[in-house]
Amino acid sequence: MSPDRGRQRGFTLLEVLVALAIMALAMAALADGAATGLGGSHGAGKTLEALSHARSHLAALEAGGLVPGTTEAGDGGGFHTSVQVVPVMPGLDDVLVTVSWSDGGVRRSVTLATRRAAGAP
Repeated sequence: MSPDRGRQRGFTLLEVLVALAIMALAMAALADGAATGLGGSHGAGKTLEALSHARSHLAALEAGGLVPGTTEAGDGGGFHTSVQVVPVMPGLDDVLVTVSWSDGGVRRSVTLATRRAAGAP
């Protein structure tokens, strides 16, 4: 008979506990990475939505003609829009459209800026 015959093969309790601890750390790292990825995706989506709002406001403003001054309004969905038309020189205006929103307590915004002929659509 061989001397190993009486011993059972398998893992010790310590080996199993170490393996479980390593697995728990790996799962925690994966969960954190997934949460970070989802948060970044959400932020990018809100930025694209705000950019769409800004483009829409700029197109509507230009179609209706440029009038110097500042207007502010809520766009719904947590977005706030500020439109500024600033005369640069006779016949030329700077147009700034800023859309802002709150993202987890942090104020974020996108701004579109252009220069147009005054009073031109």
